[in-house]
Amino acid sequence: MDYGRLQSEIKKLKEERNAVILSHNYQRPEVQDIADFLGDSYGLSREAAKTKADIIVFCGVDFMAETAKILNPEKTVLLPAREALCPMAMLLTSQQIIEAKKRHPDAEVVLYVNTHAEQKALADYVCTSGNAVKVVNAVKSDTVIFGPDVNLTYYVQKRTKKRLITVPERGVCQTHHQITLKDVLNARKEHPNAKVVVHPETPPAVQDMADHIASTEGIINYCKKSKSREFIIGTENGILYRMGKEIPGKKFHQASPMALCPTMKTITLEKVLASLKEKKHEVVVPNEIARKARKALDRMLELI
Repeated sequence: MDYGRLQSEIKKLKEERNAVILSHNYQRPEVQDIADFLGDSYGLSREAAKTKADIIVFCGVDFMAETAKILNPEKTVLLPAREALCPMAMLLTSQQIIEAKKRHPDAEVVLYVNTHAEQKALADYVCTSGNAVKVVNAVKSDTVIFGPDVNLTYYVQKRTKKRLITVPERGVCQTHHQITLKDVLNARKEHPNAKVVVHPETPPAVQDMADHIASTEGIINYCKKSKSREFIIGTENGILYRMGKEIPGKKFHQASPMALCPTMKTITLEKVLASLKEKKHEVVVPNEIARKARKALDRMLELI
């Protein structure tokens, strides 16, 4: 496949359309290479909020593109692959949040950014994996309705005195949840000098034996600053491509070969090009839902 030709066509069309391409760290290497901004949900949310482009091509999954649209209602936001959906976000329903609020009327609602706009509209705050602890500690209520990832709940609960009520009760990111303690122990046997650095969406047993836990951007920054030369990385394996480029001279090993997000990988250069050419697939968020969700997002951005 002629990636160079496709990348040249995308770059030319992007300039003609005054478009910006945002790519998550889990995207295919060739998609990462054509991005104007590369990062995690937090970093891309910030870039989406301040971009001057008319068109945002979001190489990520659906909730990320929705967030970009909420922050930029006047701009056209495109998701190159309609099937780029987040399975974890789909687990949380509005009814689950409403019922939790009935059971805990004094609790504020903090939802992970990995949720859809309809659910964000019911939240008091949104958070990312990088700022979840800070956001939870900033809310006034002693009890916090939090979701949809029980593994992230575990991470935050260990770092706050507040009581967290998780909705749904068993929500996980299947990609991160597949990284098992056995996987990491085997990787450590093969690479005994490597530091173990994992994402807070990994299971509790994996978090408990890690040397460091952070968002994808936090993982990159930790490895850049660390004096160690070798690392076992416990998150979606797409990040290893970026780390190899940005941190030469250090070695990075995947914690598990199974840590691949199939929906992230549905975006290809061909689909990015088609998205720019035909303006597909445009992301639409109803005005009232967007207005309410924007309040929760703005509260997060004010805190950070």
